Amino acid sequence: MTLNKFNLPDVGEGLTEAEIVAWKVKAGDTVAINDVLCEIETAKSLVELPSPFAGTVTELLVPEGVTVEVGTPIITVSDAVTAPAAEAAPAPDAATAAPAAAAPAAPAPMYGTLQADTSDAGEPAGRPAGGPLVGSGPKADAVKRRRRISASSAQASGAAAATGSDGGAAAATSGAERAGIETHDVWINPAAVGRPADAPAVADDLRPTIGGAISGLVGKVLAKPPVRKIARDLGINLADVVPTGARGEVTREDLVSYQAQRDAEVDQADSFWGKSGRPQDQRIERIPVKGVRKATAKAMVESAFAAPHVSIFVDVDASRTMEFVKRLKTSRDFEGIKVSPLLILAKAVIWAAARNPSVNATWVDNPDGSDSAEIHVKHFMNLGIAAATPRGLMVPNIKNAQDLSLKQLALSLNELATTARAGKTQPAQMRGGTLTVTNIGALGIDTGTPIINPGEVAIVAFGTIKQKPWVLDGEVIPRWITTLGGSFDHRVVDGDLSARFMADVAAILEEPALLLD
Repeated sequence: MTLNKFNLPDVGEGLTEAEIVAWKVKAGDTVAINDVLCEIETAKSLVELPSPFAGTVTELLVPEGVTVEVGTPIITVSDAVTAPAAEAAPAPDAATAAPAAAAPAAPAPMYGTLQADTSDAGEPAGRPAGGPLVGSGPKADAVKRRRRISASSAQASGAAAATGSDGGAAAATSGAERAGIETHDVWINPAAVGRPADAPAVADDLRPTIGGAISGLVGKVLAKPPVRKIARDLGINLADVVPTGARGEVTREDLVSYQAQRDAEVDQADSFWGKSGRPQDQRIERIPVKGVRKATAKAMVESAFAAPHVSIFVDVDASRTMEFVKRLKTSRDFEGIKVSPLLILAKAVIWAAARNPSVNATWVDNPDGSDSAEIHVKHFMNLGIAAATPRGLMVPNIKNAQDLSLKQLALSLNELATTARAGKTQPAQMRGGTLTVTNIGALGIDTGTPIINPGEVAIVAFGTIKQKPWVLDGEVIPRWITTLGGSFDHRVVDGDLSARFMADVAAILEEPALLLD
């Protein structure tokens, strides 16, 4: 029997330490190559570590919550696999024994190359999970849920039907529903928006079509009937729960975890203040700074003191952007895709950066310590989206965003949001950003002075969009108004350039049709 020690690897580029967040195995468990052993938190993200060995876990060398350096042994695995009792093991038949015997042993992978994360493969790309995400965008209009068609009428029509904007009909029973998983509407077809709750079901043509069946399945949250009942009893919106089921469905365990987190937040609020009779030093909570929070703090201090920040602001009439977003939501091309004003802002930033290239650059000091330096202007846009997660601020970026169509950009934004909220953002997704957008408006904030992400020279803060009195053609009328805030590295971007860039971004929000030029 050989005892294999597994040392903590460098899963990023030059990372020196990581925290063991959660073990997925225990002593005595049998593991195969690439089975997940544990979750670790690095300075950049939460990462799952796969096993390079097959065998039996003999000992966990590092407890959860402890930070260790790269190269430290964290687990031992013996190559002896614990066999079940002979009487409990069923005898294989001849049809299955031969292929099993002929299957070659899986080669041990070179460590450091992690398996691709496919845990969200069953999740629709357009739906961000969880609560407000910095990067999710304010809503253009109120959305009402479509009246649910009764089971009897659905059976009579031969399929569950969803009415589209052209009056056509669509839907067919999915494989998930045949497996006993119900689906839950997230995005509502335009024909249902604004319909009173007591209005009768849509009486349009309900004949199923292939296109309608596909679009009807894209915007669904999967859940089995008992799980849906628990969610109703607890008052939980299934769209707010991160699914972990094999088919991308919300499980009972997901609901339990979500409810526990919600209860903990309430309990913390009720019992936050310490008893006044106790000494003050006993009413101070000490929280270790580590992982993502530690890396973020270091980066922000470095940026704030290394780059001379200058900030400017502009109020924008975004009424036509709101109208454009509303039209996209009713467009057949964007069915099942979450669309928000953030999409238009992202496209505006890309457009404006092409007209003012120096905002998409990096200041590079000479490594020999001399006064000489270079400005590297980047002819590609890796657009960063600041995301507030339970583990701290993360800024994943969309690679080569300049090459994406509006629809592709919308899908990328939604996928980025879903991944960040689920805590599955990988280090490679946060590397190489060139310009960042932070959507503080998603939290109801008007504007701010954001700190530039290290390695960049500009960041745009997108404030909330709300109706305000606005003078238009000599008349005061209500319009959808937002405030843009921009921070720039004054070593690279002077006042004139920053003003022109922000004016160009504002111009697109005021008239999105300029994107067609």
